[in-house]
Amino acid sequence: MKSDVTKKGLERMPARALMYATGIPAEVMDKPFIGVVSSFTDLIPGHVHLRRLERAAEHGICAGGGYPLLLSVAGVCDGIVMGHGGMHYSLPSRELIADMIESVVTGHALDGMVMLVTCDKLVPGMLMAAARIDIPTVVVTGGPMLSGRYQGKRLSLVRDTFEAVGRRQAGEISEKEIAELELEACPGAGSCQGLYTANTMACITEALGLSLPGCATTLAVAARKDRQAYLSGERVLDLVREGKSARHFMTKDAFANAIMVDMALGGSTNTCLHIPAIAHDADVDIELDAFDRISKKTPHITALRPGGDYFMEDLDYAGGIPAVLNRLKDLVKDCPTISGATTAQIAAAGEVSDDDVIRAVDNPYHKEGGIAVLKGNLAPDGAIVKQSAVEPEAMVLEGKAICFDSEEDAMKAIMGGKVKAGHIAVIRYEGPQGGPGMREMLSPTAAIVGMGLSNSVGLLTDGRFSGGTKGPCVGHISPEAAAGGPLGLVEDGDTIVIDIPNRLLEVKIDAGEMEKRKAAWKPRPARIQKGYLARYARMVQSASTGAIVV
Repeated sequence: MKSDVTKKGLERMPARALMYATGIPAEVMDKPFIGVVSSFTDLIPGHVHLRRLERAAEHGICAGGGYPLLLSVAGVCDGIVMGHGGMHYSLPSRELIADMIESVVTGHALDGMVMLVTCDKLVPGMLMAAARIDIPTVVVTGGPMLSGRYQGKRLSLVRDTFEAVGRRQAGEISEKEIAELELEACPGAGSCQGLYTANTMACITEALGLSLPGCATTLAVAARKDRQAYLSGERVLDLVREGKSARHFMTKDAFANAIMVDMALGGSTNTCLHIPAIAHDADVDIELDAFDRISKKTPHITALRPGGDYFMEDLDYAGGIPAVLNRLKDLVKDCPTISGATTAQIAAAGEVSDDDVIRAVDNPYHKEGGIAVLKGNLAPDGAIVKQSAVEPEAMVLEGKAICFDSEEDAMKAIMGGKVKAGHIAVIRYEGPQGGPGMREMLSPTAAIVGMGLSNSVGLLTDGRFSGGTKGPCVGHISPEAAAGGPLGLVEDGDTIVIDIPNRLLEVKIDAGEMEKRKAAWKPRPARIQKGYLARYARMVQSASTGAIVV
């Protein structure tokens, strides 16, 4: 066992003494030491319930013949830090999470891990750590939140709070309704109810083969979630005995399955950052173009919020990820999973109980998957759009640029009515390096939707979007403005074309004018000069790489 390096031999006597000081009995020293890696915190609704799952996982580990050892990592809630300086820390926190787990688990030479995790950057951060450490690992995602209720209607966070801000600004709803919505939209523990980044990453984790079948969609409040945590604790001991580490499951074919499920669901654009970063730590090469290639051959078969009207609870009741795999069974690559069943076996066993929530591949919501990769003179290295959340009339959009050098300036202009139909709003210097931290632009995009402009206003950014974004919003534009990318050369009034079917993002100025502007461009001083974010800005790579840190 890996942990023997800390437990066996005369020279390890001081280490054993320190372990006994924590309450570890001498009688368990011959058992595998299993880390219960928890992201419990009082700060995030997706994590407030993980204490009970910790207990269930510990029981399962003991039943399986191991000894559980709890360790914790911190996180931030994207919804709470959105729209202000706190959002700079969201994406960079992914690296801290992975680094912390790597440091503690490797330093203490644990034999396996059960990871308890729910939200946006925590799931990919933990998966990155699992890939790096490469020991037997089972992931238990914490589950979606129940939908809210108000006057007989179901509620979700993005549509009924972020977008409600724009509707209130447009005078469509009252102060009373705003007050009720903010109390009722999020009724309790779990990840926000639509196919936003947290739930998308949970579905990807299951499709990748690192969670038990059904785990991704099981509601946070369900007793089934406790049983999954218990069984995951038992199962990790089987993996320890079988010698099957995380990378045994994190193969190139498994990543292809994960991307395919993402495309079929119409998941968050943030997966174009997280999947390549996880694959990088697993020594698997996943390039950005893979998303577009897989999207073109994968039908979009669900319509969950924000692009549709269904909720994660509907996907769960319809059969969850096993049912999605069943629909895609002719496209699924057969890979091992931590459950002991292969993806083909899980797909064969999956059952669809609602043919509209999870449609057949010959009756999809869209013929192509959820994400498209655009290129052109504004994005030589690529840009991302969630095409499944764009209405047909906005799939090709031409308009005049109105430029902002920060999210705050853009939001002020949108709320002040300065962004109008026919505009393409450009928000730049918000990339991984320039932000720093590549902030999400949910507040501006949701305000545009709430004000009824989602089909007549485009938005371009070298930042990124929440999984809750909809409309012709193009992010991850690479190279970013801070690195001298073309987005920094756009001027107010330039004509911009967003052509999603033809995968084109272009500004209509000739090459000579572009070169003239490039020669005159000068790098801007870093926004943040000290602390973690300053270090992050110096080390982070382009969004087209997954914003990896090297």
